Order: sequence, then structure tokens, then C-alpha cells
Amino acid sequence: MLDYKEMYPNPNSDGNSDGKEPPKTPDPYSDPIGAFPEHPDWSRVQNTQPAAPEQNFPDPAAQQSAAPDPVPPPLQNTAPPPPQVPPRPSVPPQNQNTGAFFGDPNAPVGQTPDYGWQAPPVVPKEKPITMNRRIYTVCAVIAAMLFLLSVYCILSDVLHGALKGEELRPVTVNLQTQEKPELDPADDNVTDSGEYTVRGVADKVTPSIVEVYTYSDASRKDSSLTGTGSGIIISEDGYIITNAHVVQGASFKVTVGDDGDSQKEYNAELIGSDVKTDLAVLKVNAHGLTPAVLGDSSQTYVGENVVAIGNPAGLTNTVTKGIVSAIGRRVRAESSSFRMECIQTDAAISPGNSGGALVNMYGQVIGITSSKYASMYASTYEGLGFAITINEALPIITDLMEKGYVEGRFRIGIVLQSADTEAAAEEFREQYKTDMPEELKQSIWISEVSEDCDIHNTELKAGDFILSLNDTPIWDYDSTVEALVDCKGGDTVRAHCARYEDGKVRYFDIEFKLETDTSGNF
Repeated sequence: MLDYKEMYPNPNSDGNSDGKEPPKTPDPYSDPIGAFPEHPDWSRVQNTQPAAPEQNFPDPAAQQSAAPDPVPPPLQNTAPPPPQVPPRPSVPPQNQNTGAFFGDPNAPVGQTPDYGWQAPPVVPKEKPITMNRRIYTVCAVIAAMLFLLSVYCILSDVLHGALKGEELRPVTVNLQTQEKPELDPADDNVTDSGEYTVRGVADKVTPSIVEVYTYSDASRKDSSLTGTGSGIIISEDGYIITNAHVVQGASFKVTVGDDGDSQKEYNAELIGSDVKTDLAVLKVNAHGLTPAVLGDSSQTYVGENVVAIGNPAGLTNTVTKGIVSAIGRRVRAESSSFRMECIQTDAAISPGNSGGALVNMYGQVIGITSSKYASMYASTYEGLGFAITINEALPIITDLMEKGYVEGRFRIGIVLQSADTEAAAEEFREQYKTDMPEELKQSIWISEVSEDCDIHNTELKAGDFILSLNDTPIWDYDSTVEALVDCKGGDTVRAHCARYEDGKVRYFDIEFKLETDTSGNF
């Protein structure tokens, strides 16, 4: 049987037992935190286990029947008293059945000697605060989706705008004309006939008239100013209509209001122009402007009083009065051979009035004045002014605002002149040294064929004649337009042609496609 006296001799003796009870020695197995590191004899037992003498252990069954050996009293603690520690919660019992007591069924289990103090409690470690992975993943996915959406929007703008050379025009235009209203007879500016006086018309319309300045470069300096004209505000957010010949430049500026402190100046952007009809649309970055009221020009009658408002020679908001001299005039603009329906008036329309308003006595714009139409007769006749009817102008203006060009425009790809003119006859005589054959006089004479059009891929070349298009005879510009009135870009056209060579006329037929034209340069 294991002898405790041999394993734990009295540290105060020289190894010989004197029969006295040995002093108490701290039990290293019941002191888990090593409370006595400075005890002079602690090194003998701290973290050490004496080797047991070699002996044969008795049979466990015999040990159970035999009386247990008395447990030696605990050794006396001779260490200096520990410092005073405030009371703390007691440490729960621990199973100390290890070390020298291993295998001894009578060894004390879970008993802690009372040394007059208590070990400090074990402070549990704080759990680290971690983010819920599911929430983190959802936030990361949402952030990635927002980033990709932003990139898509930027690329979409670039592809539809910068790469195509066009601006997105998310605008839907609903320009409408109004019938003549019933005015308030109590208004001092309303006559007994129920119309405005000239002063009443001017007060109502002049806030909607602007002066347009055109410059040869982007600097908008006075040194690069190339011309001025007029314009009509048609929306509160800054859309302005004018003539195409007014905005033939690189940059533009408009002024709103009379001269003085009330006048405001804006840089303007050209939204679109159509030389064929001499109409254009500008846009300024402004809000709260006063748009003009558009009247129904079909209700205009001959002899009706009208007022023209514009900026001739840079004289802001000049008002002239006249009457409607004629309606339904199909007048050809100086810049093209296309005819537009116009209102003829004797109200003075001078350079600078172009793009201004022809107004009825109800304060409604019924026409857009143009000096280019008037200049056709100005050198010979006086008192002849023309304004494009607002009813004919509205479809053109709507296309320009929504798309930047007029839908349905096409190009044949030729430069032509009528063969039945004195100038054409003289030119033919100089070139071929003979008179033009009679069968060629009822045709158009081609002086140039554009290389970027499909007609260039046919047999036709400069110097040839076209007698008909789609089996419709043609002899000048107007008849050519009429023959293709129902066509659009991409349509296939048949042409019956002729060529004069070696003193003979040779006939041939061609087919070509019309080219879609969005340039506005007719």
C-alpha cells in the first residue's frame, strides 16, 4: 500500500519522523492557480510528483475488503499570510482526482482546502462582435447591382449620344392651335368688335418674342457676329421657333424682353433646322418663360387686321400693322425651290423680322414671318410680305423638337435643271455644237450625281436626262417633287433616262433607292 509519509516527509525535519504531526503543506492539486509561489519549500512539490518506490500493488479485491488506511492530515501551511483580497464568489468544486491520488478510490474528490481566502473567479472572454453574414451578402449584392446600373446608364447615354452624334430628345410635343376666343369686353384693350387693339396685341405677344444672334464661332463675341433675327417662344422651358436661314452659324444667343434691366440673355442650342421649309428650333436653358398662343391659320380671312412683331435691324420688339392681303399662297423660298403655304400681308417685314410672328387681333400667332419669301418680290414690288402659316409649320416644328430632323425627307442624289429653258438650250449648244433635240426638252438635265447615293451605282451620269420617274413625266423641280410625293427614304424608284452622244439620243432605264435625309440641308 502507498505510504503517504514516504511520499510527503516533514519539510521541517531531517527526514526522521519524531512522531509529531507534520506541518500543513499546500496541496498543489487543490490549488489550481499556484497561490504560494514564494514558499521556501514549495519548489519541492510545485509541478513535481515524487517517484513512487517500486513495489507490487496488492490485488484491488483485497483492498476493498481490508480497512482503509487513515488519510494523513493536511500539511500545515507555513507560507506568509497572503494579502487581503476582497471576497469574491466561490469557485465551484473541481475534481482533483489526479496525480498522486490517481487510482485511489478513497482519495478526496472535488474538495478544496480552506486557506482563509478564495481564488479570483475566471473572467469569461468577451465574444467578438461579428456582422451577420447574410446581411453582409445582401448589402454587397445590392451595391453591386446599383454600380452596374450606373455603368449601364452612362454607357447607354454615350452610345446613343456621343457615338451617334445625336442627343437624346425625350420630349413629346403636343403643339395645338386654338380658335379665336371671346375677349373680356371690360378690358380697356378690347374694342367694341371684340378684338384687341394694337396695343393689346403688343402687350400680350411681345413677351414671347426674342432676338436671335448668330456667331461664326463658339466664342459668341461681337467680332464673330454674323447676323440677327427673331424667334417665337412656344414653351415655358425654352423652345423657340425661327427661320432656318437665321441660324446658319456656329453658335447662338437670344435675348428675352425689352431693352433695359428686364432683358435677359441666354446661350441657345440648335435643336434642328430644315432648309427646305426655312424653319428651325432653338432651345435655351430657362424656365417660366411666356409661350405664345398659336392660332388656327385656317380661320384667317382676307382683309383681316394683323400685326407683325420682330426685331428688324436689331430694333427690339418692333410692331407693324397691316391686313391679310391673300391666303393660301404657295410661295417658294429663296434658299430652295420648295413651295410653302403662306399668308400674304402688307405689314412691313424687313431683314431682322425673319422668324418673328404674324399675329391676329386676338393675340394669336397665325404665321412665322420670313424675309426670304418676301425678298422674291421686294426688288420690284413694295408692300408684299409673307408668313408661313402656323398650320403648315407645326408638323415640321414637331419633328424638329422630337427628332432633330424632319421625318420622311429623302434625297435622290442629283443636281438638276429644267431642260426647257433658254439657259439650258444655250449651254447644250455650247457643249454639243448643235441645238437640243425636241424630245429632250420635256425632261430634267443632270449636272451632278452624288457618290454617296444609290443612284451613283446605276448607268446614269452627269450630262444625262431623266424623262420620267415611276412612269410620271417630269420636266422641272416641281414636277419631280410631285412624282415622288408618296415616297420615302429606302423606296425603289424607276427612271426613264436618255443620253445624247454621237449626234443621237439613246434611251435607257434605271432603278435606284432613295436616300433617307436627316441633315435638313435640302
